[in-house]
Amino acid sequence: VQLQASGGGLVQPGGSLRLSCAASGFIFGINDMGWYRQAPGKQRELVASITSGGSTNYAESVKGRFTISRDNAKRTVYLQMNSLKPEDTAVFYCNAAVLTGSILRNYWGQGTKVTVSS
Repeated sequence: VQLQASGGGLVQPGGSLRLSCAASGFIFGINDMGWYRQAPGKQRELVASITSGGSTNYAESVKGRFTISRDNAKRTVYLQMNSLKPEDTAVFYCNAAVLTGSILRNYWGQGTKVTVSS
C-alpha cells in the first residue's frame, strides 16, 4: 500500500492550496483518513480527519479555513486550505487506516511541503 501526496507549494498569506493524497495497492477498504502537519522544531499534529462515512474533525487552529473531503471511489483524500497564514507553514502528511485482507494498518504518505510567506 502506498499513499501519494501532492499539492504543496509556496503561497502568500491569505492564499489557498489544495492537497491530495491517493492510496494504491492491495486494499480491501479504507477507514479513517486524515492530514497531519509538522512545522520545524515542532511535533506532528493532527490537522483534520474524515471517516469513511464522511464525518469530519478539525484542529481548532484550522476550523473555518480548511476543509477535508474524500472520494472513496478514487481512494483519495483532499485538504482544501483557504486563508492561509504563515503559521500554517509545515510539511503535511496524509494518513489512512487501510484494510488489507484481514489486517487494518495505518499508512503514511511521503509528505508535501507548504510554505506560507510573502
